[in-house]
Amino acid sequence: MPVNILFAARQERWDTYAEPLRSALKEAGFPDAVLSQDLPPADVDYIVYAPNSDVQDFTPFTRTKAVLNLWAGVEAITGNDTLTQPLARMVDPGMTRSMTEWVTGHTLRHHLGMDTHITDQSGAWNPVTPPLAEERIVAILGMGELGSSVAQSLLALQFRVRGWSRTPKEVDGVDMYHADSGLDDALRGADIVILLLPDTPATENTLNEQRLALLRKGAFVINPGRGPLIKDDALIAALDRGQVAHATLDVFRTEPLPAEHPFWAHRQVTVTPHIAAETRELTATRVIAENIRRGEAGEPFLYLVDRERGY
Repeated sequence: MPVNILFAARQERWDTYAEPLRSALKEAGFPDAVLSQDLPPADVDYIVYAPNSDVQDFTPFTRTKAVLNLWAGVEAITGNDTLTQPLARMVDPGMTRSMTEWVTGHTLRHHLGMDTHITDQSGAWNPVTPPLAEERIVAILGMGELGSSVAQSLLALQFRVRGWSRTPKEVDGVDMYHADSGLDDALRGADIVILLLPDTPATENTLNEQRLALLRKGAFVINPGRGPLIKDDALIAALDRGQVAHATLDVFRTEPLPAEHPFWAHRQVTVTPHIAAETRELTATRVIAENIRRGEAGEPFLYLVDRERGY
């Protein structure tokens, strides 16, 4: 009997994912798999899922072995009480590389003071030499797949890297901190802070007035994680008084970011339109196919979500 896979996402996702996913399934040993946008719920073995799809009630999917999220973020689905099936988040190698490149680029941009020379071509000769990377402390909040990859990239450039995670973790070359008690220590005196935490009730407003004050004066904030990680008005106040020199933000509480939001007009804020990392079809479909292979073989699924933690 072939494996039945429901693709529950918007049409534009189907248009780009259908063929790569069929190819990945064939490579994984499922050339006869049925992949469709429309299957009887009682016949569905796996759901390839985007949280903004029309499927919001999972009760009819009585045979479904797992829901395989297309996105890294799962905050939009973990609170769904009808979802009793195992839920796997997307950990896409292509997305990881994209995030690592984006964060490394903006870290170097701020470290080297590139904005000054890009935006000021007035003729003023001001030969200020930036410090070496080894003189900068970079704090990464969130040391999962993305944070660990970013840390290795920055370590290769000789930055002094601190990492914070909710539970104890060891990462080669990184000064690690954990739990609420270690968060302030990770931030204290940091020159650059990078936010890569999930969006959960416990992480909302992680960077607030008190924690922004712990950074070295004139520090930089880079947020490609989730918008609610930062208390917006606290960040603007820190920028206005010089505690934070610049913030580069890729994610926001409301997206698209409303035209009237003060971030757009603030000279010390760079807004990018949620482009730091995107699921890549060729690599993501291999992750999905591997989880389906595991499910059919009775092996543990990859990247299962802990419902209590929300990620």
